[in-house]
Amino acid sequence: MRQNEQYRRVGRRVAVLLAAGFAACDNPNAFKPPPPPEVTLAHPRPGQVTRALEFTGNTQALYTVQLRARVEGYLEQVLFKEGDIVEAGHVLFIIQQNTYQSKLKEAQAQLLASKARLMHAETEYRRFTGLLKDQAAAQTDVDRWHYERDADQAQVMSAEAQVELAKLNLDYTTVRAPFRGRVSRRYKDPGNVVGAGEETVLADINKIDPIYVYFTISEQDLLRVRREDPAAADKSTRPPNVPVAVGFANETGYPHRATLDYADIQIDPNTGTLQLRATLPNPDYRILPGLFARIRAERSGLRNSLMLPEEAIGHDQGGSFVLVVDHQNIVSRRGVTLGPQVGREFAIDAGIAAEDTVIVNGQARALPGHKVRPAPAGTEQGRP
Repeated sequence: MRQNEQYRRVGRRVAVLLAAGFAACDNPNAFKPPPPPEVTLAHPRPGQVTRALEFTGNTQALYTVQLRARVEGYLEQVLFKEGDIVEAGHVLFIIQQNTYQSKLKEAQAQLLASKARLMHAETEYRRFTGLLKDQAAAQTDVDRWHYERDADQAQVMSAEAQVELAKLNLDYTTVRAPFRGRVSRRYKDPGNVVGAGEETVLADINKIDPIYVYFTISEQDLLRVRREDPAAADKSTRPPNVPVAVGFANETGYPHRATLDYADIQIDPNTGTLQLRATLPNPDYRILPGLFARIRAERSGLRNSLMLPEEAIGHDQGGSFVLVVDHQNIVSRRGVTLGPQVGREFAIDAGIAAEDTVIVNGQARALPGHKVRPAPAGTEQGRP
């Protein structure tokens, strides 16, 4: 009996525990999703911007010259600091000169000998010509000295040419800067034989003040400009001399002023573009050849556009885009074509309409296809 009583007590306890477990299952601690992220919304603002075309290009030196050894010999001296700005005519390299100085003296000696022979031949020709008139000399003697005189004249001309060549070769032993520019590192050290069977490259020098900016315009843009501005089409065969603005990767906007001074004479059939060139002053030599450049060419007149603040615009591999919210506050991605930047706003050339609602702040928390919560008007919430 006592044992049965113990079994009944254990059974009652198990029943109580099971009942408590079933009661807990009736009120589960279910997961509640977080509220939609809060974002700031705005409509595109109508505005006017200056008509302009924007391009990308690269800088290139006005002149690029390879300084070469034009004569053979030992490189004796290097008279510049690598990377320096050197003036036109500055001596950069000196090649072994004694050999060419001796050759010049030899050529000058040959010239003196040829002149002496010529003087003797002219004297004899005049003497025998006079004797022939007195019938004291034969015609053959006169003809022979006539020949000797003319041959010696030719020898003098040849000797003079040899002197000039010797002077040129001696001058080539001194390598000078052809213009004011920045010189590269030396490619040969003193003591090396240069110019042996080839014109050895000793260094490079660039003229980068001013500096060129090369870029291209598409066929569509070119035809549109010519259609909208017939006067420009009439002047297309002459250098346009149009002012353009230039900016670089570490700069905001287009702080540099350049002049469009060259347009290629034909469209590249492979790319469908026309190459253009602008000349940019570079007095401090801070702009180097090969830099990526942004170019903006303004045109006359204003055009209407939709404006958005720059923080509303995102960029990825697909290009520029904005996040648009529909009437149910669902986010979608919209690719846009950017126009010129005015202050902290961008003109939007294509991709949105005036009635669209765009996320201005909070894009980092907004996902396409998901819902967002607009921030109350006049607040700055939702800023990433």
